[in-house]
Amino acid sequence: MQEIERKYLTSDDSWRKEVVRSMRIAQGYLCSRRVTARVRVCDDVGILTFKGKSRDGGLSRFEWEREVPVGVAWRLLNRCNGVVDKVRHIVEYEGHTFEIDEFKGDNEGLIIAEVELSDRNEKVLLPSWIGDEVTGERCFYNSFLSKYPFRSWKS
Repeated sequence: MQEIERKYLTSDDSWRKEVVRSMRIAQGYLCSRRVTARVRVCDDVGILTFKGKSRDGGLSRFEWEREVPVGVAWRLLNRCNGVVDKVRHIVEYEGHTFEIDEFKGDNEGLIIAEVELSDRNEKVLLPSWIGDEVTGERCFYNSFLSKYPFRSWKS
């Protein structure tokens, strides 16, 4: 499956009044060379994901994902060097679903909104709370944040 998404910083927190659901996510990275292997616990569900290298300026990449027992996911997470902790908020806007990741722990203060597309040329109406686009900027990848947390950037 090909994942096509755009990433943005948020410009304010007015998106909070539009949230339809939220979930706590802990995720870590088992490897990130040619293929990134990620393990995630989302509420009480374990998920193992493999992602290929980014293409089209970070807009698209291969993605394979499967559910795994939550106990297995926690054991794998405990083997990761860095774990990203965040709350994902879902907002529906003009026919698109925006996933807004509000980072916790060492990445506290960072909020990123993602929108998945069915086609790389698909047009998306952006809500007023969308800020600068960061699609393809490596420092905003969760795999990067697991090694170089947002709080360390301010040094």
